[in-house]
Amino acid sequence: MEAKKIMLSGIQPSGDLHLGNYLGAIKGWVDRTEEYDNYYFMADLHTLTVRQDPEAFRKRALEQLALYIACGLDPEKNTLFYQSHVPAHAQLGWVLDCYTMFGELSRMTQFKDKSKKNADNINAGLFTYPALMAADILLYQADYVPVGEDQRQHVELTRDVANRFNGIFGETFKVPEAFVPKEGARIYGLSTPDSKMSKSIPEGCIFLMDDETTINKKVKKAVTDADTEKWVRYDPINKPGVSNMMNIIAALTGKSFEQIENDFEGMGYGKFKPAVAEVIIESLRPIREEATKLIVEEDYLRSVYRAGAEKASILAEKTLKDVYDKVGLTYK
Repeated sequence: MEAKKIMLSGIQPSGDLHLGNYLGAIKGWVDRTEEYDNYYFMADLHTLTVRQDPEAFRKRALEQLALYIACGLDPEKNTLFYQSHVPAHAQLGWVLDCYTMFGELSRMTQFKDKSKKNADNINAGLFTYPALMAADILLYQADYVPVGEDQRQHVELTRDVANRFNGIFGETFKVPEAFVPKEGARIYGLSTPDSKMSKSIPEGCIFLMDDETTINKKVKKAVTDADTEKWVRYDPINKPGVSNMMNIIAALTGKSFEQIENDFEGMGYGKFKPAVAEVIIESLRPIREEATKLIVEEDYLRSVYRAGAEKASILAEKTLKDVYDKVGLTYK
């Protein structure tokens, strides 16, 4: 029997998980549970590029694991772990720092964006974290990395680093491919339909743990468009706000844009927005209820991340040993 392809991804526990995380990443992970050998982690080392409150940071990481499971990621079928619990990430990250060019890192758009947002803390980790991200991926010989379009650049860098290392030392790393879902890969903010949904703009961000009242308020205030046509039509250029909400409905229900247009034919936004809110509320309700139960089960959550790290370490250590041997380091 042919071994399953390996898929790997992670999300930083830098804030509460939101609808964009769920539709752009986690829902797809769940849908592909049976098809791939999956490794999904809390990217806590990456989160350190921005200053964190230690206690709040630890709490968020544990809650994120609970939400992973509540969203449908079965720990028996997916390897769920903390990045920092597998030391090989940091160890390979340093080696790959030495095989990643300064010019490559300086061209990374996320470094430029984050530097503007954190002008008082432009640290070395913020600059070099794409090399650690490459280590995250290459450690597990991942075939696919599910990412949004804004993260494709990181996978391309990872491919360049892998090819460079393989060219010097012979076949070491599998060269991964970006896996970008066709729909739902980029959910935009309700108040900023020209940029992706972000926890940094909470008024336009639906968090997975938001209650019914909060969701209704946020959707009610969602930006529609300046178009004189006040009906529901999918047109990302002229109706970005409405199109974004249609995209959310499509991703949560499986309906086509044509079906959604037909559902609201002849109706204005006064009918559309409450319907959007209702779809979101009913879709997130079971996730919120299950996560609420899991969050207090700390012993169970610890058993999950410890078992995940143990399994992940087996594959990661195998890759690290090969790398150490090839660059001339003594492995343990």
